[in-house]
Amino acid sequence: MNKERVIHIVAEKMKLIRTENGYSQDRMAELLGISKKTLVQIEKGRSLPGWNTAVAVTALFHQSEVLQNSLGDEPLEVIRLVTFDHAEEPYNRTMGGKVWWKELRSAGGYTLQQNLISKHFRILDEKHFRWLSTFDEKEAYMRLEELADGKRA
Repeated sequence: MNKERVIHIVAEKMKLIRTENGYSQDRMAELLGISKKTLVQIEKGRSLPGWNTAVAVTALFHQSEVLQNSLGDEPLEVIRLVTFDHAEEPYNRTMGGKVWWKELRSAGGYTLQQNLISKHFRILDEKHFRWLSTFDEKEAYMRLEELADGKRA
């Protein structure tokens, strides 16, 4: 997944996201800081939103079922990963990944999971705190081993 893919996904789902939330084109354009004409062009597939607009849609509508079905249960995490390549440290308590995640491996109280939609990886501890998020499978397995061996740095 990269910025262009996220932009295309958001563009393809923009009208569904808007209607799911009950907004008119005028109101949606206002919320996103774009013109109604630009929104119409995006919804008709004639143009793509910029990265800032795609991020704004994801941030404002991260609980949208349409976005979750397109980017996974945590669309903002996908945005962070695409922007920063990966995230590492204990942050954000999760629900444990019972719906959108496939468990790949557990070791030393940590679990490596892969998102079924975005295909990114994350490591959770026993209390469901996220320790790593990355698209790099090799990095995810290496970090799981380090954490399981007690190397938290």
